[in-house]
Amino acid sequence: MAEKPTPDVADIAAIFADRARAQMFGALIDGRRLPASRLAAEAGVSAATASGHLRRMLAAGMVGVEVSGRHRFYYLADQQVAAAYEALSAMTPLPPITSLRAGTRMQRLRTARTCYDHFAGRLGVAITAALIDSAVLKPSDAHADTRRRAGDRLSAPVGAGHFVLGPRAADELPSWGVDLASVEALSRPTLRFCLDWTEQQEHLAGALGAAILTAAREREWVCDGPRPRELALTEAGADGFARLAPAISEQLAG
Repeated sequence: MAEKPTPDVADIAAIFADRARAQMFGALIDGRRLPASRLAAEAGVSAATASGHLRRMLAAGMVGVEVSGRHRFYYLADQQVAAAYEALSAMTPLPPITSLRAGTRMQRLRTARTCYDHFAGRLGVAITAALIDSAVLKPSDAHADTRRRAGDRLSAPVGAGHFVLGPRAADELPSWGVDLASVEALSRPTLRFCLDWTEQQEHLAGALGAAILTAAREREWVCDGPRPRELALTEAGADGFARLAPAISEQLAG
């Protein structure tokens, strides 16, 4: 019997292996489209060096580019690239916290951040749990919560197999600012989940996860934090989430 071919991951791994390119991926991980000048600043390299890195990332199909007038804005090609970056982050030892600033940033990342285009961190897990409690999501296995299932890989997509839309989805989602019919009409899967790398529990991704984050931004319940991927909960957001599900406030305070 012929042996099954082994995927050659060396070329793709090499794209991530450069520190400057890794910084650029980190800047793009929240789904934004950024100019080369901003990516150069994030990576701490010259504009010419950044252009060379971006050409290589484009050739590998790991980023895309949108041209607007004289400007070029770069973005991650798809969620697979984001998932690969997250998986590598989970395997990388965190640098020791040697200052209040570093400790504060790690706390902000754990509390609320983006994972590509949806909520992650404690807030992302708490939102997912609230959707389960309100029957927007219905577990399809023996676990009625966000706990890690056997076989779930850290900081990686886990598909939609553990949950389906619940009986209250269409009725409850408008209070989150989301129209279920519009979400289901999109070309991407409605439900996807990731195993959160800081909380080691599942958080909602997919079209529904993206719609909930978009609605929260539009309502000004969250805003961007000081660094890429960080999210800050506003006073309106604290009140809004508390009305939707008091357990979210309890989770963030815990």
